[in-house]
Parts: sequence; structure tokens; C-alpha cells
Amino acid sequence: MLDILLVTFPFFALVLCGYVAARRRMLPLDAISGLNSFVLYFALPCMLFLFGSRTPIAQLLDASAVGVYLLCALVLVALVVRASLGPRIRWNDSAFGALVAAFPNTGFMGVPLLVALLGARAAGPAILTMLVDLVVTSSLCIALSRLDSADEHGAAEAARKALKGMALNPMPWAIVMGGVASALQVQPVKPVMQTIALLADAASPVALFTIGAVLARSQYLAAREQHEPLPLRDYVPVVLAKLLLHPLLVFAAGSAAIALGVPLDRFVLKIMVLVAALPSASNVAVLSERFGADTGRIARIIMLTTAAAFGSFSAAVALLS
Repeated sequence: MLDILLVTFPFFALVLCGYVAARRRMLPLDAISGLNSFVLYFALPCMLFLFGSRTPIAQLLDASAVGVYLLCALVLVALVVRASLGPRIRWNDSAFGALVAAFPNTGFMGVPLLVALLGARAAGPAILTMLVDLVVTSSLCIALSRLDSADEHGAAEAARKALKGMALNPMPWAIVMGGVASALQVQPVKPVMQTIALLADAASPVALFTIGAVLARSQYLAAREQHEPLPLRDYVPVVLAKLLLHPLLVFAAGSAAIALGVPLDRFVLKIMVLVAALPSASNVAVLSERFGADTGRIARIIMLTTAAAFGSFSAAVALLS
């Protein structure tokens, strides 16, 4: 366990550094968007391209892994939406609560952390889960969030906007391009490859620092707009669903699939369980703000899952080792 904590500690420490820097205004809140843009449009796509290009194409086209992970994501979304809906929490807040429960922080934290723990072979399955979350889970939850609208076309319009946003997101395209490079066994010319490698090397530390800064900004904005205390029942069950229910669902579904003869590699299942055990994706707070959901609730869920994951994620790694 100590060996695992020695690997995970620097990752969570960088998140804390970003949080403290933004909280104490050492990093101006207006500068956080620039950091986020650098990670999203430059560093992280380069890292994903490199990992994708070095991963056998069969791992990036693993239908068994996609089926198991997607099924669990859909079940979790349905459970959280069903449990959350009520007089106070309507479709918009319920759908974003489901998204923050089902969408792990795989890109900013998961891929570099899992590679550090388990080697380069862990990148392929982790990247595969990212595609599922970016393309399906987020689009579904954004569509569900529009069901409060009186316009019968609200959900369809939201789904269209979500798909458009996904198409403009550089991360899926970086994964696709990396997969093509892997399949064709080609790579860019040396100067371009060196530039990509430099940006990729910056992805992990800057992304982790940015997570903390985004959390601090979200907490500040939520506190400024919050008019009354948020009941524990509005966010603690979602935290437990993210850190406990999600990995247990993936483990149970994957183990059942293997028992039924589905060709799912046990190492791939292990990576998917650990991905599910990651804290919630920090960009869900940005999405919730854009779509008018309760950003304070979402920010609190992300904050708690990130803080608690230092212990729970490390424990999951130890249990699966």
C-alpha cells in the first residue's frame, strides 16, 4: 500500500497546489481559462496521440470492453437520475448529477496516473473509456438535462449541441489520429514528433494543477451564488455512487461477462475498474455552469470525490493488485 501511495501522492499533491494557488489568488481566476485551454487544446491531445499511436490497434477497438463499460455508465446514469429527481432537483440538476457520477477524470488525471502505476499497457483501455464518456455519456446527460424545457424539441436540440461540442473537442480526434498512426505504423517527421512529445510531457503536471485551480474557482463562484446551505442528501449519495458504486458495477459486470465467455481481458477489466474509481471529471462543473445547472452542487461533488479519491483510489489499486 505504501508503494502505491508513493506513486499517487504527487498526482494529488499537484491538484492541491493548483487549488491553493487559485484559492489564495496567487493564480488569478481569469488566468485559469488560459491554463485549461492549453491543456485541452495542446498538451492533452498530444499526450493522447502519443499513447494512442503506441497502443496496438486491437486494444483501441475492443468491443467487449466498450460494451461492459458503456452498460455500467448507462446503469449508473439511470440510477442517479432516478434517485435524484424530486420537487427540488429537476431534470437539469439530476442529469448533471448523473454525469458527475459517471464521468471519471480520465484525461486530466487517469491516463498519466494509471501509466505511472501499471505501465504503458494501461493507456489503451483507459483511452477507450474516455471515448465512451466523451461521445455517449456526456451527450446523453446533456440531452436529459433539457427535459425540464417546455419545448418538446429541447432534448433533441441539446443532444445536437452536445454532439457538435464533442466534434469540436480535440481529445477524441487525437485518440482517433493516434489509432490511425498505430494501425498504419507511421508517425510524424522527427521535428514534429519532438514538438508533440514536449507538449505531451507538459500535459500531466499542468492538467493536475489546472484541476485544483478549476475546483477552487468553481467553489468560489458557487459560494458567491449560494443562497442557502446545501443539504447533505443532495450531494453525498452522488459522491458515494462515483467512488464506490461505479467501480463495483464495472467489476461485477466485467466479471460476469468473463464468466459468460465474453473475450474480455482481465487486465483490461482491472484498468476499467480503476478508471471508474477515479474522482469526477472537473470539466463537468464548466458544463453545468453553461447549461444553468446547480454549479455549487456539482463543484462540491467534484471537490469531495477528488479529496476522498486519494485514499479510495489507492485502496482500489491495492485490492486489485
